[in-house]
Amino acid sequence: MKGFIKFITIIIVLTIMPVSVFGKNVKVNLTTNATASVMIEATTGKVLYEFNANKVVSVASLTKMMSLIIVFEFIEQGGMTYDEEITVSKNAQDMGGTQLWLAEGDKITVRDLIKGIVMSSANDAMYAVAERVAGTEEAFVTMMNNKATELGLKNTSFKNCIGFDEKGQYSTAYDMALIAKELIKHEEIFSFSGVYEDYIRKGTDKEAWISNTNKLVRFYEGADGLKTGYTDDAGSCICATAMKNNLRLIVVSLGYKHTKERNSETMELLNYGFNQYKANVIYKKGEKVTDIKLLKGEKERVSLTAKNDILILQKKTDKDIDYKKEIKIKGFTYPLYKGDELGVLYIKDNDKIIAKGILTINENIKKVGYFKLFITNLKNVLGGN
Repeated sequence: MKGFIKFITIIIVLTIMPVSVFGKNVKVNLTTNATASVMIEATTGKVLYEFNANKVVSVASLTKMMSLIIVFEFIEQGGMTYDEEITVSKNAQDMGGTQLWLAEGDKITVRDLIKGIVMSSANDAMYAVAERVAGTEEAFVTMMNNKATELGLKNTSFKNCIGFDEKGQYSTAYDMALIAKELIKHEEIFSFSGVYEDYIRKGTDKEAWISNTNKLVRFYEGADGLKTGYTDDAGSCICATAMKNNLRLIVVSLGYKHTKERNSETMELLNYGFNQYKANVIYKKGEKVTDIKLLKGEKERVSLTAKNDILILQKKTDKDIDYKKEIKIKGFTYPLYKGDELGVLYIKDNDKIIAKGILTINENIKKVGYFKLFITNLKNVLGGN
């Protein structure tokens, strides 16, 4: 009887052990206390882990990641600067929830407001910036929803820029991961999200110390963002990103009852990702990929560079791929401007596309004048260089 019980026990243990011990078809559950979670690779967007990833839920202040995309785009387009001072309105002062305790009439720089939004999740700071960008919060939220449509998010809708629980304000873990993927294209975000503690209004009589609500920035190697949140409906939420050995992962974990569980399971999920996967970087962002010949351009040739890192994502247990490259050039008209997308690089394993990257130019190119074009064509006819 004892032998039979021992045999049954062994069978049960083998049944519940992770399948990864025996093979490649792994089904793991690393976020048992979450309502929903997902992990993606940040460049390709490939999903490496998911649990209820498309479940529509409240996401609390993770909403502010979309708000920050609008803010960074506005700054990059010249709409405002980091050193500009914004005057705080009464509406911003009265926001409630997590705050920097801004008062109506206060003047504070855009840089300090973004610190407050990213590090402290300050609602008054977010509202003040939204008013500066769009005039009203309502107009700003319209910009957020337009961006969601542009990104192809099918399960996301915003009613406020803060993350307050409200009918019609919802998203999913997967959509939030895609928003984070877009946000980190604005690399300035890391100068805020990767900092654990800092001061706002430094050197003034209103100087204040703030710390990052994302404790992974301090306690997890490679972590440098991104956003946390909490409301009664959403529970404790986090979007975390970390980078090791050229591999950047984004994790979204939603609906926890306790922050400690949220942080520990998110770190466990990151560990899983970094232990299981590797990134073979073919070209770094900004690295030259090829030259192309221009017809009718003021320059005869121009370099194409990688818009973002171009990489092959693999399991560490897989053999390196003997890949080949294929470049396709898009049609274009003059003038050309720095950053214009002129081509796509495809990385192939036999005929299967396993990675691709956008190719851009890093200079402005005007159309050549008719006289110069005539001289160039004449040289070509006469065999000149």
